[in-house]
Amino acid sequence: MPGLLRGVARTAVIAGTATTVSNRVSRRQAQRWAAQEEQQMAAAQPAPAPVPAAPQGGGEQSTIDQLKELGQLKAQGILTEEEFAAQKAKLLG
Repeated sequence: MPGLLRGVARTAVIAGTATTVSNRVSRRQAQRWAAQEEQQMAAAQPAPAPVPAAPQGGGEQSTIDQLKELGQLKAQGILTEEEFAAQKAKLLG
């Protein structure tokens, strides 16, 4: 009987260790895949379009047009809120 219990205990320890190692390997692989996906997503995103500079003439209509264009770029997600605010401040002086 002691030999049987020893064998069962050894099997339980080995199975527990194998499960722990397998889970650890799975988590590491999932982390690596997630990191690779993030890199691929970052590489696939297009660079933001440059915001046109204010014309030297600086007429009121052209400033309004440029503000509309900035608003469209922000709505499309090309400009962040901070970039939009900075360009708007440039246009308005």
